[in-house]
Amino acid sequence: MVPTTQPNSPDDLGYSYQSRRTSRRQQLPEEVASYVRELIVSGGVKEGEFLRMERIAEAVGVSNTPVREGLLLLSNEGFVRLVPRRGFVVSSFTPEDIRDLFWAQAKLAGELAARAGQRATPERIQRLESISAEYDRAAEAGDDEALIELGHVFHRELNLAGESPRLARLLGTVVKQLPNRFYAAIEGQIHDSQEEHPLIVQALRDKDGELARSLTEAHIAGAADRLIDMLRERGLWADQDNSPESSDA
Repeated sequence: MVPTTQPNSPDDLGYSYQSRRTSRRQQLPEEVASYVRELIVSGGVKEGEFLRMERIAEAVGVSNTPVREGLLLLSNEGFVRLVPRRGFVVSSFTPEDIRDLFWAQAKLAGELAARAGQRATPERIQRLESISAEYDRAAEAGDDEALIELGHVFHRELNLAGESPRLARLLGTVVKQLPNRFYAAIEGQIHDSQEEHPLIVQALRDKDGELARSLTEAHIAGAADRLIDMLRERGLWADQDNSPESSDA
């Protein structure tokens, strides 16, 4: 498509610059939210602990304003709560919360996979096959960063193949509540992805939407308990596990 304005015109440059500035301002609170969300999920901060905005600002490299905006985003997600005149405090984050998030993700992604079974184009299926092959190569090389990115890209392509953008956007609000970096660290997840991604792609090629649904749901839901075990080993719920109530149970 040919631009309707000259690329170096003042109006064009001004619009682009303003768009980039607006986009950057919108991204900063998300960066803060992602950083703090990961701290909470990894056990870096505990339930009931007050968050120091200055420390977060320094760690992320932003001012206090996007920190507050990011914490408000997390407040809407239930990860933190605002205590008047005291600041933001970490809310509880339980194994049941993780199971709920994975359940919701599995159901929404499963529906998108079922729709992709009828709507995925040959080009989209070819891309999924290529991503799956790249994932195998990254696994052989032990490249965790690539595995994280390729796993995300595979599922994004699969979601888009369902051609239901509003449903995919809704799924995105669930997925972002669990940091991507944990997927590669979950024991058995890489091996399962290597086996299950090609099966999902083949179901799309066969136009078997129901099989694509069941494979996708099982693939996502199966990671929940393994993630819970990993986080428990890291001591995320050590206080609860060692409490008198849990000992008597």
